[in-house]
Amino acid sequence: MKQVRRIEIRTRRLVNDVFSGEYHSVFKGRGMEFAEVREYIPGDDIRNIDWNVTARLGHPYVKQFMEERELTVILLVDLSASGDFGTRGRLKASLAAEVAAVLAFSAVQNNDKVGLILFTDRVEQTVPTRKGKRHVLRVIREILYFKPKGRGTNIGAALEHLARVQKRKAVVFVISDFQAKGYESALKLVARRHDLIAVRIMDPHERELPSIGLVTVEDPETGRRALVDTSDRKVRESFARSSAERDVAFRNALKGARTEAIDLDTDRPYTLPLVEFFARREKRR
Repeated sequence: MKQVRRIEIRTRRLVNDVFSGEYHSVFKGRGMEFAEVREYIPGDDIRNIDWNVTARLGHPYVKQFMEERELTVILLVDLSASGDFGTRGRLKASLAAEVAAVLAFSAVQNNDKVGLILFTDRVEQTVPTRKGKRHVLRVIREILYFKPKGRGTNIGAALEHLARVQKRKAVVFVISDFQAKGYESALKLVARRHDLIAVRIMDPHERELPSIGLVTVEDPETGRRALVDTSDRKVRESFARSSAERDVAFRNALKGARTEAIDLDTDRPYTLPLVEFFARREKRR
């Protein structure tokens, strides 16, 4: 609980100072609901005239609406073994947990509901959507301490599960390193019904190998090991090329689903990329 409380203290300050207003302005709710009628004032939109009330009372009345504010926010968090990697002071998994906390606290501060789906190569755990601070603390605790059975990554299965269980429109954040294949069609399926945002967590050494001589490397999801000569320029170039190809595939998947990404790195503060994301969304609105 100490670690949960530390994340709460750190992220709630950011939410209160930086993200709450941006979140509210970007994620508007499901639509408008009727509130009341009042007398027509010159300049009112005539399309809002309530003709039944107008006919009954003998002079024009207009309908007033209020925003139906409540949203449902679903966090799909990748707990595969590749999250237990980090070369710049923090693991990808710890960064994912903190970002999920920021998004969850932003939601409940705006009286929205938050749900959680944890996945690896299977759906591991589902926390139903609810409101309130205690619920968010449970969500954070599950992300930090749940012990998954799987080690691999199947983003498509998690998205397909969400499509089956979440019928009403939601804001969906998929928090993963996206070191997987075959999720493109599921991404399109979910993006058609929900407001889907990909949050990609990366470490710099997943893009470029440092030149540090012979190194034994291990794939955390499969357990396969290999001896790599990182001082060989061709080896480093091949690694960088493979990383670039994965990045292109990721961008193409987003483009095909007509959705967007927030790119976060373990060696940089996540505040600025989140603020820039909210600013882009607000500008488009």
